[in-house]
Amino acid sequence: MTRSEVQAAFDDLARLRIEVFRDFPYLYDGDPDYERRYLATYLASPGAVVIGALDGDRLVGAATASPLADHFEEFGRPFVERGLDPADFFYFGESVLEKACRGRGVGVRFFEEREASALEAGFANCVFSAVIRPADHPLRPAGYQPLDGFWSRRGYARIDGLETSFSWRDVGEAQETVKPMEYWSKRL
Repeated sequence: MTRSEVQAAFDDLARLRIEVFRDFPYLYDGDPDYERRYLATYLASPGAVVIGALDGDRLVGAATASPLADHFEEFGRPFVERGLDPADFFYFGESVLEKACRGRGVGVRFFEEREASALEAGFANCVFSAVIRPADHPLRPAGYQPLDGFWSRRGYARIDGLETSFSWRDVGEAQETVKPMEYWSKRL
């Protein structure tokens, strides 16, 4: 999406993030104003990309990415602490897709498009983070399947021992709490 298309779609992008991340494992109790501020970080980064999935004229999914050095400090700090330069990594933000549109290859395409953007921008290393929730979490739905297999099939692997944390308010909670997050990576 172009920058003007992203600006015009802010409300739809915010709606998608709130809707998708409300489910386990994120359990995010979203706020449209926060979403607008968060999504504005992508417009502030000259290397950022937003990929949209449309059903006709309606935005039904989106994926974001940007140079890790341009993203929130919480996501780059663990790399610095491990002696890695955040400027060497292209960070995949989110992939959000309405439930009715899943299982049609859109998620695969989101990864392909972000990887192509990384290569075009001169990056050989792609990373993303995912929330860590315990297997016995009380809100974990019966039959829940984590996305680890999907990510592994795309060539991504968990980076052992590299974690960060980020805060948000869970569904049913009054305050934000800190959530541990792990990293996955792939060399293109």
